[in-house]
Amino acid sequence: MGTWNSRGLRGSTLEEMVNRTNEWYLEKGLALMQKIPTPITPVKMDKEHRQITLAYFDQRSTIDYIGAIQGIPACFDAKECVAETFPLQNIHEHQVTFMAEFEKQGGIAFILIYYISRNILYYMRFEELYRFWMRAKEGGRKSFRFDELDSRFFLEFMRGCYVPYLDAMNLDLELREELDKE
Repeated sequence: MGTWNSRGLRGSTLEEMVNRTNEWYLEKGLALMQKIPTPITPVKMDKEHRQITLAYFDQRSTIDYIGAIQGIPACFDAKECVAETFPLQNIHEHQVTFMAEFEKQGGIAFILIYYISRNILYYMRFEELYRFWMRAKEGGRKSFRFDELDSRFFLEFMRGCYVPYLDAMNLDLELREELDKE
């Protein structure tokens, strides 16, 4: 079995790391998170190899992952960012709407962002995403900068390849509890 280099993902995508992490969380009994496939309609098939060679998307997907973490409904999207600035156009209005409705139902919604050049992850709480989203809607910046982010929610890969989003979710829950007490 190959070893992981801790200096980065080395060609693997964030999605692969999240999938591996979700399998690990499931094995440990910590969470059940499922990747939501984007619905497609095949147009052309290679019957000999039983493969789809051309397809189109049926509808826009909502988010990448949905499930339950210790009895709490959770959903999140995973994004990669090359620059220091994240364009909000990478998050679609129907996704923000879905996440808002999900939170209204008592769930937790968030976005995981992998800043490639810094090799660091960020857990963006829905509340923070919504603040940036509304700023853009009201005529402000159509992006957010790395230095605008809450330093408490930066994550490093565990053992070089796992995405420790449960740690950030715990902090998210603690902050929500503090707000509820006020």
